[in-house]
Amino acid sequence: MTRLLVLIATLLAFAFPALAAPKGGKVRVLYLDQSVGFVHAPVMPPKTSNGPTLSEIAMAEIGARSGAFTVRSTRDASTITPQTLKDIDVLVFYTTGALPIAPATWAAIQDWIKSRRGGFVGLHSATDTGWTYDGPGETYTAFINGKFGGHPWTQGTPITVQALGGAKEPMNQAWPRRFAYAEEIYQYADYDPAKVRVLQALDFGDIPLKRPWFVPITWTRQIGQGRLFYTNLGHTPSTWDDPRYRRQIVDAVRWTAGRLPGAAKPNPDEQALWALRSLLAYAGHSPTEIDQRAARLAKADAAWLREAAARAAALRPLWPMKPDSDRAPFDAAYSALLAEVLAKSAG
Repeated sequence: MTRLLVLIATLLAFAFPALAAPKGGKVRVLYLDQSVGFVHAPVMPPKTSNGPTLSEIAMAEIGARSGAFTVRSTRDASTITPQTLKDIDVLVFYTTGALPIAPATWAAIQDWIKSRRGGFVGLHSATDTGWTYDGPGETYTAFINGKFGGHPWTQGTPITVQALGGAKEPMNQAWPRRFAYAEEIYQYADYDPAKVRVLQALDFGDIPLKRPWFVPITWTRQIGQGRLFYTNLGHTPSTWDDPRYRRQIVDAVRWTAGRLPGAAKPNPDEQALWALRSLLAYAGHSPTEIDQRAARLAKADAAWLREAAARAAALRPLWPMKPDSDRAPFDAAYSALLAEVLAKSAG
């Protein structure tokens, strides 16, 4: 019986290589917290020394206390080379701006991930990062699937976070399925819902600051045989002390290293439905009515759902940024879309 179980486990490892641990022992993490732009508090060096940043200390504590990974930190992306990748399993970025990463290194990083030799975790401002690149593979923005497009929800703003996917989603176990929080949350440009599986998003049903488009917070992506995880959480220093955030980091490291199961199949239809929920919330509908209309919209044609969600996303660049801005383009597009959604979701 023991030999049979071993044989079955071996066959499963070959049949589902993305779920098999690539090597024994702790995951080896390289944490990059370089800021070539705005410097967030968790990555701000001490004023009186060149000691570790808050997040560097936290990453070391999280790895040690969980026993899941070891970590070494750097604030200089230029020190990462193709040779560096041979000694690590996961790259973690908490970065801003145009990082000094050589084209050959970025090409090597992408190949390293695609071949399942490594994984990538992006934290908070990893989407406020990017540089010119025209080599093989993708630009950094396309790779992580989005770039900073403003943050109406600044530090301390009350938000409600909603989990997407099923209740048993392995990568969504660190946090409750729905919870109130206070964080700085980004909205994104150059975001493609068809490329990623969103795990957490803003729910505008009961918070004051609403927008009529979908705002993802956390997502996963399959890149070749490798894995990418990103979460926008982590702007506020207190978040780094939250046991739930710390567990999310452990899960992300283990998942991207292939040591934790979890799906990366994109869920654009679910995202589209939440985009229309956002539209209805912005229009002033109650959470109960939003639920009722969303149940009807869930039965709509998938192609229409995605197209309507894309129209909601297109409202973001039309948003009047100043009190004296011309609201006409936004109002016209918003009103037309809302009328169509209300008609589709009528009882």
